[in-house]
Parts: sequence; structure tokens; C-alpha cells
Amino acid sequence: MKRVITYGTYDLLHHGHIRLLQRAKDLGDYLVVALSTDPFNAIKHKSSLYKYKERKIIVESIRYVDLVIPEKNWNQKISDVKKYSIDIFVMGSDWTGEFDFLKEYCEVIYLPRTPEISTSGTIRRLRK
Repeated sequence: MKRVITYGTYDLLHHGHIRLLQRAKDLGDYLVVALSTDPFNAIKHKSSLYKYKERKIIVESIRYVDLVIPEKNWNQKISDVKKYSIDIFVMGSDWTGEFDFLKEYCEVIYLPRTPEISTSGTIRRLRK
């Protein structure tokens, strides 16, 4: 069984998120999503419209997702890969190269983002 992990905030869920999760799941048999907690988002200078508990309920309901875990800090990735016996780490291509240090522990794949949609762009449009 191949186990895949990805990380993200997943606020204002859109078709780009779903496509990324679908493609991540297609790479293996079991998909773990590490969902950014509210305190971690604050460290990243991000704010979500939905709280962690609400986002977790939403992401857990997606058929491609097998497990949602909290992402509490930048440094937990190696321990997550080990703890959950991860074979493949997946992130969007805008992060290319940033997580290559994980290649010592698992395969690292950067998937193309859906070009016509972004959460940040949607939030900017909503705030206008």
C-alpha cells in the first residue's frame, strides 16, 4: 500500500483543491492531509475565513482523503513522514524545491496548480 501526504490550509475549498487532492490520491492508496491549524496560520501571517475545526470537517468529507491531521509547525514534516509511513510527499508546483530535503525519507512530487483559481485571489475579490 502506497501512502501519500500533502499539506495545506484548504480554506474556501474550490475545484483546484479537489483536483490536487484527486491527483495526490491517484499516486497511492491512502491519502493523509496535514491541515494547517489556526495558530500555525497566524505564524505564516495567513488568516482563514473558516476555523481549523470547520476546515477539518470539510476536508474529511472529500472522498479522496483518508486521514486529516493537524499541521502545527514547519518542522513536523519529517516526523509525519515517519509516523504515517509515507511513501510520497505531494505539494503544489509553486513550492518546487522547498521540500526536497524529504527525498531522504520518501518520494517528493510537485503537482501543477489549477491556473485559473486561487484561494488568495478569491479572498481578494470577496473583500472588495
